[in-house]
Amino acid sequence: MPSAATAVSPAARLRDLKPDWISDPKVWRTEVLGGLVVALALIPEAISFSIIAGVDPALGLFASFTMAVVISIVGGRRAMISAATGAVALVIAPLNREHGLGYLIAAVILAGVFQIALGALGVARLMRFIPRSVMVGFVNSLAILVFMAQVPEMRDVPWAVYPLIAAGLGLMVFFPKVTTVIPAPLVSIVILTVITVGAAIAVPTVGDRGELPSSLPVPGLPDVPFTLDTLTTIAPYAFAMALVGLMESLMTAKLVDDITDTHSNKTRESIGQGIANIVTGFFGGMGGCAMIGQTMINVKVSGARTRLSTFLAGVFLMVLCIVFGPIVSDIPMAALVAVMIMVCFATFDWHSIAPKTLKRMPAGEIAVMVITVACVVATHNLAVGVVVGSVTAMVIFAQRVAHLAEVTAVVDPDGSTVVYRVTGELFFASSNDLVGRFDYASDPDRVVIDLSAAHIWDASSVAALDAIETKYAQRGKIVEITGLNNPSADLHGTLSGELSGNH
Repeated sequence: MPSAATAVSPAARLRDLKPDWISDPKVWRTEVLGGLVVALALIPEAISFSIIAGVDPALGLFASFTMAVVISIVGGRRAMISAATGAVALVIAPLNREHGLGYLIAAVILAGVFQIALGALGVARLMRFIPRSVMVGFVNSLAILVFMAQVPEMRDVPWAVYPLIAAGLGLMVFFPKVTTVIPAPLVSIVILTVITVGAAIAVPTVGDRGELPSSLPVPGLPDVPFTLDTLTTIAPYAFAMALVGLMESLMTAKLVDDITDTHSNKTRESIGQGIANIVTGFFGGMGGCAMIGQTMINVKVSGARTRLSTFLAGVFLMVLCIVFGPIVSDIPMAALVAVMIMVCFATFDWHSIAPKTLKRMPAGEIAVMVITVACVVATHNLAVGVVVGSVTAMVIFAQRVAHLAEVTAVVDPDGSTVVYRVTGELFFASSNDLVGRFDYASDPDRVVIDLSAAHIWDASSVAALDAIETKYAQRGKIVEITGLNNPSADLHGTLSGELSGNH
C-alpha cells in the first residue's frame, strides 16, 4: 500500500495527463505561433508538389490539411509535421499521368493500408539498423535538397527579390536577440509582405504559384472501377509510396528525437501515417508523409514541442487559404525562400564536415556519409540515399569484422595432435577465408579446432567447418570441434552435414 507521501490523487494524475499547453500560456503561444509559421511555409510547398504530381494545387493543400490534422492525433512523434511531400509526388506522378486522378487517389488509400500493415509488422524496429553516419548524411542531404529547391526561386527574377531575401535572413538572425516571444520567421514574413505590398514592389508571390482553394474538402470515394485490374495497377505505386513515406517519416522522427532529447513511438507513427493517408485519400488529397523542412521550422526554429502545433498548422493552412486567401496570395516568395534558407543552415550538421572531425573519423564512416549525401542529391530521393548508405555501412562493417577472425595453431610436444584456436566472429565474410588457414597435408592425424573464443553466426560458417572436416577426412585424419557456446552448438548441430547436398 503506498504511503501518504507517495500516493497520487486522481486529480493530480489527471493534471499530469493534460497537455502542457492547457496550463502554460507560454507553451500555448509557442505552439500557436509555430503552427502559423509552418502553415505559411506549407502553402507554396504544397502547391509545388501538386505541380510535380500533375494535379490541381488544391489537392496538395487538402492533403497537407488532412495529413497534419490527423497525424497530430494518431501519430507517434509530437510536433512533427506531415503534409504533401515531394518524395510522394515523385512516386505517384507517373500513375496520375498514365491512368488519371481517380487511380492516384485510390493508390493513396491503398498506401495507407500498406503502412498500417507494415507498422503492425514492426517495420519501425528496422530503424535501429541505420548507422549514425547514415543519419548525418541524411540530415546534410536534406539541408542541401531544401536549399536546391529554393534556387529556382532566385533565378530569372526581378532584382528586388535579392535584397528582400537578404533582409529576411537578417531579420531572422537578429530579431531573436531582441525577443523570442514571436518567432522570427513570422516577423520576417509579415514585414516583407508589408514592404512589398506597401511599396507596390513587383516580385513573385504565393498567388503566382496557383489558385488557393475557397472551400473545405468533401469526402468521397475515388472514381475508379473496383476491380482486380485496378488493384494490380495501383498496388506497385501504393507500395512504393508506403515505403518512401514510412522511411522519410521514421527518419524525421528519429531526427526530432535527437533534437528534443525525447523518445517517440515509431510503431504508432507508422500506423498513424497509414491512417492519415487513408483519410487524406477519402478527402481527395494527394497523400504525403513527414515534411522534414517544415518540421525543422516547427521544432528547431519556432521551438514547438507538442501536438497542438501540428494540429494548428493544418487548421491554419485551410483558414489562411479560405478566409485570408487574398492576403496570403500577396506574400512574396522571397520571404518564404529566406525562411527555408535559414532552415537549411540550421539543419546542416556543420560539425560533421569540420576538419577536426574529419581527421578523427574513420575513413569508412566518412565514405558512408558522403555516399548517402551523393545518392540523395543525385536522385532527389531521401529513401534511396538511406538504403544505399545503410547497405554500404553494413558492407564496410562486415569487412572490418571479418579481419578480426584469427586462427593460431599449437602442436602437442609428442606431435600427435594439433590444436587450432579460432578467435572472432564467424559469418559469411570471415568464414570464406577460414578454409585456407589450415595445413591439411602436414598436420598430424588428430586435429582439434577450439572455438571457445569464437561465435558461429550463419550457415556459411557451418559449411566452412564441414569443408575443413572433409579435407582432413580425405587424408584419413580426425577432426574434433570443441568449445562451442550454446547458440553456436545449436546452429552447428542443426546444419552440419546438411549443406553440401551430397548426404
